[in-house]
Amino acid sequence: MSTTTNTSVGARAFNVFRGALIGVVEVVPGVSGGTVALIIGAYEKLIGGAGHITTAIRYAASDLPRGRGATRARDELRNVDWPVVVPMLIGMACALVLGAKLVAPLVESHQQYAFALFLGLVLASLWVPYSHSGQRWKAGNYLLAGAVGIAAFVVTGMPPSETSGNPLTLFLGGSVAICALVLPGLSGSFILLTMGLYQPVIDAANSRDLGLLAAFGLGCTVGLAVFVKLLKWLLENYHHTTLVVMTGLMAGSLRALWPWQDDDRNMYAPGDGVPLTFSLMALGFAIVAVSIIVEMRLKRSRERAAGGPGNPPTQRRRRHARV
Repeated sequence: MSTTTNTSVGARAFNVFRGALIGVVEVVPGVSGGTVALIIGAYEKLIGGAGHITTAIRYAASDLPRGRGATRARDELRNVDWPVVVPMLIGMACALVLGAKLVAPLVESHQQYAFALFLGLVLASLWVPYSHSGQRWKAGNYLLAGAVGIAAFVVTGMPPSETSGNPLTLFLGGSVAICALVLPGLSGSFILLTMGLYQPVIDAANSRDLGLLAAFGLGCTVGLAVFVKLLKWLLENYHHTTLVVMTGLMAGSLRALWPWQDDDRNMYAPGDGVPLTFSLMALGFAIVAVSIIVEMRLKRSRERAAGGPGNPPTQRRRRHARV
């Protein structure tokens, strides 16, 4: 019993850490929390949980007068993996607050080197949706990913605008930015920058302006309720095509992380600090690449232990035993 409890506590602590990784990158323009969720293997778990929660809220609101809403809502909520989702949400919330205070200023003061590190991370991460689509890619898949990548390249090249941070604009900005949060390759912070709302949101978080934060949070809730159900349906019914599109989004959005660009997002050829910049790029790539290799080896080890595809002799022994 003690061992089980310790394992449970350790698993929850690890999920808090995974949520913190997603939350901390969301304050960095150009880096997608959805990409990090894909890398750490939490993407579909979070999307599925969010889908069940939004359905439960809809049931509770629509069927409550007839008395069936509570029962149907409870049935949906039982499908959420709460031991995983709740610790991750806690980690995300804490990391968002700390990231606004610590990470965002650091990235602003060393943007070139920070972008180089993140560019390497995201570049290596393309392997995750590419290899996890469940089917072999065909020519049409590459064309679709290329078209989506071009569109993402154009969007991430749009210069930032300036907008006043009033409750209405923060509500609208939150409803749009949350869609980028759940789409790998598009950064919610980057969308806020394009809409001119990044600094107002950061200022509201740092000054703890509860009114503006509530408007932004309400917008995020509405956007999530509308978009996440669609994304959950796409993952369940068109898993391969959805991951092809996500791969294109991630590839095209690499433009936002090019280290040599100005405030209007004009790209330039490599200039100052080339050795350190490319070294950090290689470091970011290596971190994700090593993580993927380790995960693949662990998966093969589990398959061999279970007598799966990695261990034909075990399968033969099992067939003889059945005979």
